[in-house]
Amino acid sequence: MIPPLDPTFFFTEMANAVIIGVIYALMALGLTLIFGIMKIVNFAHGEVYMVGGYAYFVATSMIGINAYLSLVLAIAGAAAVGFAIEHLLISPSYTRKVEKKDEYTILITFGLSIFMMNSVLVAFGPWPRRPSSYAPGLLTLGTITVSLDRIVVTFIGAGLLAATLVLLYRTSIGKALRAVSQDREAALVVGINANRMNALTFTLGCALAGAAGALTSPIFLTYPDMGTFPGIKGFVIIVLGGMGSVPGAIVASILLGLVEVFTSAYIPDPRRAFAYRDIYGLIILVLILLLKPSGLLGEKRRKA
Repeated sequence: MIPPLDPTFFFTEMANAVIIGVIYALMALGLTLIFGIMKIVNFAHGEVYMVGGYAYFVATSMIGINAYLSLVLAIAGAAAVGFAIEHLLISPSYTRKVEKKDEYTILITFGLSIFMMNSVLVAFGPWPRRPSSYAPGLLTLGTITVSLDRIVVTFIGAGLLAATLVLLYRTSIGKALRAVSQDREAALVVGINANRMNALTFTLGCALAGAAGALTSPIFLTYPDMGTFPGIKGFVIIVLGGMGSVPGAIVASILLGLVEVFTSAYIPDPRRAFAYRDIYGLIILVLILLLKPSGLLGEKRRKA
């Protein structure tokens, strides 16, 4: 048993928590954008994460493309899948071609998630695959040892998060996206094409999910249901951070990463602690919502 106050163990686990938090943030940020701007729930988000993982696997291990170029191709592939889904399946929900928007999007994305998972199962089989690594080897800082793969993944993920935040808060496109999020009708009045913003939002959200899948696939392997738990945790995070809150999604992602890693590390029975790791986030969610029903950084909405 590792002493609970061992600084080496503590900082190693802290590094792992940050890595996991960044990946969760990529997943949750995409979900948050889709919900906050389009006001729909995408139940196929975890399967887009899986698409990113398999696209990276095909590019690196089957075709032999460089790992970093494969990451770019995987993100582009996930974005293309997102654009196709939005154009073919989601757009009828806000172009008045269906009567019940909420029910339609829930059913269509839920059915799509099952279709995508089984399609990959038929194409690649049920066996886990390990794509090529981004940076083989270990980095040792004093007594702390972390794989180079995890460090590279963390920095790339943080860079993608930063780029998304710059897009949202420092560009005219981001201003238009936030305008549609706040009031779709008012955005139309001032000349913003809300339908184009919806397409961009869904494409961007899927690109972020695909990036998360491609980044984690060399570490956690690639398999047909790899997106199930990340997808569930993405929903937990956006509720925990506040529905539609971008800063809340990032804060909640880091918090969930810390909770999962440290509860698994410091509970006396390591095997049992790891088995129950996914439950700890739900416990934190319930506790925070009891104290603050709108989430960590969510805003209370007044009923009209």
